[in-house]
Amino acid sequence: MPRESLQQKSARMKKIIAALHATYPHAHCELNHTSPLELLIATILSAQCTDKQVNIVTADLFKKYRTAADYAKAPPAELENYIKRIGLFRAKAKNIQACCRALTDQHGGQVPRTMEELTSLGGVGRKTANVVLGNAFNINVGVVVDTHVARLSHRLGLTRATTAEKIEQDLQKLVPQEQWCLFSHLIIWHGRRRCAARAPDCAHCEVRDLCPRIGVFAQRAPGILPGPLNDGTKARQDAGGTAQP
Repeated sequence: MPRESLQQKSARMKKIIAALHATYPHAHCELNHTSPLELLIATILSAQCTDKQVNIVTADLFKKYRTAADYAKAPPAELENYIKRIGLFRAKAKNIQACCRALTDQHGGQVPRTMEELTSLGGVGRKTANVVLGNAFNINVGVVVDTHVARLSHRLGLTRATTAEKIEQDLQKLVPQEQWCLFSHLIIWHGRRRCAARAPDCAHCEVRDLCPRIGVFAQRAPGILPGPLNDGTKARQDAGGTAQP
């Protein structure tokens, strides 16, 4: 694919979003939750962990702890026991309790609705805040950049950035703000269902004609090293983030 101007890339992005929306019309956050607090807790737990594992843990966790005060006053060992099947569970338990103490002390136990307030809470970074704002409050102030979004944004030739912050900035230039939350869902769903990291199903991909397939290697005849499908384009390393399912 030849080098694109911002206008050309934006036009391609519009087609990518339309194709993915047609493919995944019900794309949504796959962390189970019924309130902003539950989504906040689930997102903190999801760091370097699959949504499936988080949902298993929160099924019982959310029955036990229903308010920020419940988490804040829980014995640390008890909270750790509820989430011990998740990686980094001790650090996450500390972050949850620090976060919920701040919620009870500074926000009346309610989850705030601004990026600044959310990122001042323990264990809450920009990605977590974007998840909560976009999905709990329908507020689009940023693009969620997890492993799938970072990886597919590279593969689709939408960014060359290697940090979540810079990837987000590049995507914000291409995606209409009212679609920032939706875009993340569409890309995450596509990454989980079609565009795997090591073995993407390019033959059946709904956006194949719009994708330069950066970093995707074709299988050659025996004895011949594999080469990139998009000739002349150097494979780029996928960016890091939360674990993939």
